[in-house]
Amino acid sequence: MEFKLTIPLQLRSYITRQSRRLTDQQLIYLLAFVVGLGSGFAAILLKHTIHLVKEMLTSWFSADTGSFLYLAYPGIGIAITVLFVRYFVKDDIGHGITKALYAISRKESKIRPHNMYSSIVASSFTIGFGGSVGAEAPIVLTGSAIGSNIGQFLRLNYKKITLLLGCGAAGAVAGIFKAPLAGIVFTLEILMLDLTLASIIPLLIASVTATGISYLLMGADVVFSNMTQGFVIGNIPYYIFLGIFCGFVALYFTRATMYLEGRLNEILSPVRKWLIGAVALGVLIFFIPPLYGEGYGILNSLLSQNSGAIFENSIFYGMQNKVWFVLIYLVLILVFKVVAMACTNGSGGVGGTFGPTLFMGGIAGFFIARLINVSGIHQVPETNFALVGMGGMMAAVMHAPLTAIFLIAEITGGYTLFMPLIVVSVVSFITIRGFESHSIYTKRLAKKGDLITHNKDKAVLTLLRVDGLVETNFKTIRPDATLGELVNLISKSKRNLFPVVNKNRKIVGVVLLDDIRDIMFKSSKYSEVHVRDIMVDPPEIVNLDEPMESVVHKFEITKAWNLPVLDEQDHYVGFLSKSNIFSAYRDLLKEFSDE
Repeated sequence: MEFKLTIPLQLRSYITRQSRRLTDQQLIYLLAFVVGLGSGFAAILLKHTIHLVKEMLTSWFSADTGSFLYLAYPGIGIAITVLFVRYFVKDDIGHGITKALYAISRKESKIRPHNMYSSIVASSFTIGFGGSVGAEAPIVLTGSAIGSNIGQFLRLNYKKITLLLGCGAAGAVAGIFKAPLAGIVFTLEILMLDLTLASIIPLLIASVTATGISYLLMGADVVFSNMTQGFVIGNIPYYIFLGIFCGFVALYFTRATMYLEGRLNEILSPVRKWLIGAVALGVLIFFIPPLYGEGYGILNSLLSQNSGAIFENSIFYGMQNKVWFVLIYLVLILVFKVVAMACTNGSGGVGGTFGPTLFMGGIAGFFIARLINVSGIHQVPETNFALVGMGGMMAAVMHAPLTAIFLIAEITGGYTLFMPLIVVSVVSFITIRGFESHSIYTKRLAKKGDLITHNKDKAVLTLLRVDGLVETNFKTIRPDATLGELVNLISKSKRNLFPVVNKNRKIVGVVLLDDIRDIMFKSSKYSEVHVRDIMVDPPEIVNLDEPMESVVHKFEITKAWNLPVLDEQDHYVGFLSKSNIFSAYRDLLKEFSDE
């Protein structure tokens, strides 16, 4: 049974009354602070829980040998996750950032209450036990759910709920990386919230609050501090090459992920799906231990010039001093990280692609730098290339170059790498854009026609509902009625269109006033001509629960100004007019865009 958030009626009434004493601006600023607190605490809780689970399971492993427990751990973690989701949550909570985008696009930014905790629980088991995914997407969904549910609790409108959802996402990213600017840019660039004064201040409040919580509870050190070297202008050509390389690695990342997860999703049996994914993932981690979990520990080691760390707990431990084998092993990590990630998510695990993107970017950058240095062509700083590679990979996979630039700059504690970050991020983004028009987050939604966050016209259309615009003041007439009865009806009507409805309330045609002007004044035909003789078929039918985007498409195709509306039993309800839709759309667009 799903846990539901319940608030005593008296407390709810008190909070509602107090909120009404504030101006809209004051209320949003206060709520942004509260959402920032919630998402910051959630980010820290998830990171610590994952670290604790991993330490309990693997801290006692011997570094110079492989462990057969790697074969079992991932499957156990995914099995626990599947049982938790299937029998307790009873909802799909995978691909958190995509879920947040879908909520904005199709659910009026409303996210179910369980998402405020379910992703934390599920991803802790998945990642802690070795699932090769990231914690960032689950925490973004958690933060977004906190913002959305606070907005729903106070019965705010779509625009304010969306803003609070964005505050939650920004706070989650800021809290998990101690990167407030990256949190804001992530929300603007990936969730596509409008960049206005009304939105930027709440996002700033939420991001800074979450970052403050992270500093308070985790210390002032940034994620990759004191690891950068000075920028050398002569390395620009090699950074350009790294950008192109990251673009193609990102293309492989996106397409392989979509393909492998798609194939696993075709398996109907949950047990068989779990078994295939668990076995494949266990074998991969046994032979390539860096695929275990998020992989940030491996990145830290590489950034500290300790490339031998990638062989710890591995059967290849003795090969760490073989220069060319190190390069081959790095390529294997790049190739199979995607497979491991897809097996984790596709078999029922809960995690995101954000972490694997950064991990693969770091591996890609380190590989290119080590390859250049070993070849003797030139000497480049491997640490810088690894960090910049993270930005390049992120820019390409997520189609978010600005987020990549600011995130890497903030998690390294300065802007020393600003120039190479810009070069690599832009080049990698341009490279993948030649092959993929959507990011990995939007690609799934775009295939289903559910991506509207990147199009304000579509976003506004989703807020219009047929049942709120249908007009019912049309005079109906039976198909067996005479022309005389129709003329009498016309004299009492203010409309020029008359639906023909049978005794079962089914619409069988329409009569247009313009079509009968030549005979409506010939009284000799009043008893001879019947309505069924002069009616025409409606150009198209609209269903009462049909999405407005589909309705507008029907108006465009038929060139009609009015279309009949039917309910679930196909009974006639009324008519929908194009002019009424346009009027409602203009009013809503004005409200949607109002500062």
